[in-house]
Amino acid sequence: MDFFAFFSSLLWPIKWVIEAILVAFHEVITFFGMDPDAGLTWVLSIVGLVLVVRAALIPVFVRQIKSQRRMMEVAPQLKKIQDKYKGKKDQFSREAMSRETMEMYKKAGTNPFSSCLPLLLQMPIFFGLFSVLREAQLEDHPAGVGLLNADLAESFGTSSLFDIAPLHLAISTAEGNVAVIVTAVIMVILMTGSQFITQLQIMSKNQSAEMKASPMYRQQRIMLYLLPLVFAFSGFTFPLGVMFYWLVSNFWTMGQQFLVIRNMPTPGSEAALAREARLAKRNQRKGIVEETPEAGTIVIEEPKNPQRDQPVSKNRAKKKQGKKK
Repeated sequence: MDFFAFFSSLLWPIKWVIEAILVAFHEVITFFGMDPDAGLTWVLSIVGLVLVVRAALIPVFVRQIKSQRRMMEVAPQLKKIQDKYKGKKDQFSREAMSRETMEMYKKAGTNPFSSCLPLLLQMPIFFGLFSVLREAQLEDHPAGVGLLNADLAESFGTSSLFDIAPLHLAISTAEGNVAVIVTAVIMVILMTGSQFITQLQIMSKNQSAEMKASPMYRQQRIMLYLLPLVFAFSGFTFPLGVMFYWLVSNFWTMGQQFLVIRNMPTPGSEAALAREARLAKRNQRKGIVEETPEAGTIVIEEPKNPQRDQPVSKNRAKKKQGKKK
């Protein structure tokens, strides 16, 4: 058994789900009159796959946001731990630093790797689609593991975008096909640009001052410039059909982050201040005046000694004065 066959067997349940979603969207699209064998029909089916997967991951994305907020809250404590062991390179100090850091994460109910969870959950889908497309373009066009029968497998495996760019080809396998190379290069540029914009708006608008001073912020800046290399490698290696999935998923992420930053910004960030200004301006336009404790409120201070002074007769007053003397 070769590597691809073993890898494909591991992804069998995921491939079954992928095929079911692809075939369902393919049937709907062809119902409205599109050519069932056209590359554009299968590209739209891949877009439908992205929409279903990303919609299913929305609860995970919400958990990711909450975890990132908790990470922000513990950023000052993390810096204190790092300063405590700064310059100490012995094994005992490193272990103590690691132990205290993990205890802090545990108390806060967060994990530094939780931000990678949506991407990690998508990777099996990504490789599952790669496996489905690879097997569909084989010479005998075998049926898939689920609803992708032999006819649909042949249609999927031989489909070409606008009849010039086969979806199963990559730059590495294009064999001089200019349409495939140009399409892949354009998608790499769009993928890099969309990911760069997403990360940039998170780092510049949705980070508090404490977060910008943390080591995690520096790691994000490094990743910002490493991602183009990752996309360049994927553009050279992966077929166009898989790259369409990645591209649409990046666009989803960019739009999703825009909505989150605009409507649920990180407290203390530039986006949070901008949202407060928008809300204040909207309330002013609608004539809504926010009441303050000074406006229309009379604060009455109670006397320190609430006991009322009793009236004193002249004779008793004279006696008291005499005693004081």
